[in-house]
Amino acid sequence: MAAMHLHIIGICGTFMGGLAQLARARGHRVTGCDANVYPPMSTQLEQAGITLTQGFGEEQLDLRPDVWVVGNVATRGMPLIEALLNRGDALVSGPQWLADHLLGEHRVLAVSGTHGKTTTSSLLAWILEDAGLSPSFLIGGVPENFGVSARLSSHCQPPAGRGSNPPPFVIEADEYDTAFFDKRSKFLHYRAEIAILNNLEFDHADIFPDLAAIETQFHQWIRTLPSRGRLIVNAQELALSRVIARGAWSAIDYFHQQDGWSIAPSPPQKAKGPQDPIADEFQVLHQGRIVGTVHSPLTGAHNRSNILAAIVAAVAYGVPAAQACDAIARFEGVKRRMQLRGEVRGIQVLDDFAHHPTAIATTVAGLKEQLTRQGSAGRVLAVLEPRSNTMKLGVMSSKLAASLQDADLVFAYAGGIDWDLRAALAPLGEQASVHHDLKSLIDAVIGRARSGDRILVMSNGGFGGIHDQLIAALA
Repeated sequence: MAAMHLHIIGICGTFMGGLAQLARARGHRVTGCDANVYPPMSTQLEQAGITLTQGFGEEQLDLRPDVWVVGNVATRGMPLIEALLNRGDALVSGPQWLADHLLGEHRVLAVSGTHGKTTTSSLLAWILEDAGLSPSFLIGGVPENFGVSARLSSHCQPPAGRGSNPPPFVIEADEYDTAFFDKRSKFLHYRAEIAILNNLEFDHADIFPDLAAIETQFHQWIRTLPSRGRLIVNAQELALSRVIARGAWSAIDYFHQQDGWSIAPSPPQKAKGPQDPIADEFQVLHQGRIVGTVHSPLTGAHNRSNILAAIVAAVAYGVPAAQACDAIARFEGVKRRMQLRGEVRGIQVLDDFAHHPTAIATTVAGLKEQLTRQGSAGRVLAVLEPRSNTMKLGVMSSKLAASLQDADLVFAYAGGIDWDLRAALAPLGEQASVHHDLKSLIDAVIGRARSGDRILVMSNGGFGGIHDQLIAALA
């Protein structure tokens, strides 16, 4: 394949930035632009030899790339987009370019679901890596085991012929739309052979009117999967049951099902030397038979589900079940998924990406479980920024208080939203406080925190650098 020049419009998002690095690794020249060119993504891209431009000005026409790759941040009205359309240049979406130029060289393992995609993708990539399979991947976060969000494996070369065995590619399969000119979900482009369907709830209220519309996109995806492929499906999810009921043409492995894949607590054992009070241990069963034991650094029911899904997908790819289970003990986590940012005077500041009520509830519950395992009397101080497009629309406001009820104290930031956050959290009473500027929020958190507490910051954005400000204020 001849090298080409790609100019990526909206390059600093996790997906498009990862795609840029994959294209660069394949030997293409890559440039790009975005409205917010700043670290850490800008640093990663520049280190990869990718030239960045601030903004979406039409002067970028002078770059004359071979292909304009358009991210879904690009909209009508942007000067560069209008100039390209007026000139009649061909535009291609990021998912489409990836499918046409990279994914066809691999066996694709795609991870979908409203929650847990990044963690499950990272777990799956690590299991394959630990098994010596050296996967390529594109993930919406940074797995600590790899230190990057995207990688083109050195084992990956253009296919030698029909007899070659393509290497694995793990991709986070998002249901969000593809581009302003392609409103299909991204995952419809990914040519998956093995597809995890982990869970399904209403989200992305800015593009989907209801859950039924998202279910239709999932079913359209299933219609594109090969009959030789496999679906890894959470049997506990009613929405996924409805999707499958509309038709499936690939074999299905159900998890959280007694006659499929399930988990069970490990029997208590006498301590044999130092034990990790944080770690979670459970057995994995296939059709009622124990096939492995997991010693996990991740806690909470949601992470047990993520781990089980990743193990089942790895087994479907060909990794022995016991080996897949064993690899979990060496998984180092994902940045911004319950990531410890600092500890001062016995108070930890944690960063998590949770922004949907279900994710918020499971994240808080997982942290409470961890404190219980440690025998700690520390409290969970939840600090929340309702920043996602769905949250900004207020669609989930009625579920917000219930999602935070297990936190000991709640501090919510009302900047950037135009619905009544205080009214939404009123059921929590004095347990919750609402703040319109970061300084008052930080002052309130610091005023209540005490040794042993965990300050859990939840946002899908940078939250004004609040993590470092909290650590500095604690010090």
